[in-house]
Amino acid sequence: MYHPVISQCIQNLKCLETCLDKAEQHAAAKKFDVGVLMTSRLAPDMQPFIYQVQSACDYVKAAAAWLSGQSPPRHEDNEQTVDELRARIRKTVALAESMKEAQYAGASERKVKLSWAPGKVIGGEDYLLQLTIPNTFFHLAMAYAILRHNGVDVGKRDFLGPVNFVDA
Repeated sequence: MYHPVISQCIQNLKCLETCLDKAEQHAAAKKFDVGVLMTSRLAPDMQPFIYQVQSACDYVKAAAAWLSGQSPPRHEDNEQTVDELRARIRKTVALAESMKEAQYAGASERKVKLSWAPGKVIGGEDYLLQLTIPNTFFHLAMAYAILRHNGVDVGKRDFLGPVNFVDA
């Protein structure tokens, strides 16, 4: 279960990276600095696009590491440009793809410590289902929504990415 879920999260991060290309194309066509999109948000009390990408990456890298029995690396949250966000996504994808399915053996029994809940732990399966999946897709959806809100031509297919159809 763990390897396919992480693989799906990786696919969606790759889809988000593709949307960065569309963001650059949109900014070029409309003749504005793409940096405007990087700091855009949907509401004044909402975190900006850059934060949404960083957070999606953080949840994927943490889950890939914790659930495979490792500690996640620390990534500085200092990205400001499209290229820096691309690098963050690629670094996250490379880390998650380096984990092999066999490394997730026993993942449901692993205990994960959360920095925001000192003295408490959560089981691997609950960590994946209650925190990783909803938070990853929340931040991915917000990133897409911010781009879409600002006129970038992204849609549901861009979010979903390729679908593996089988013969009927």
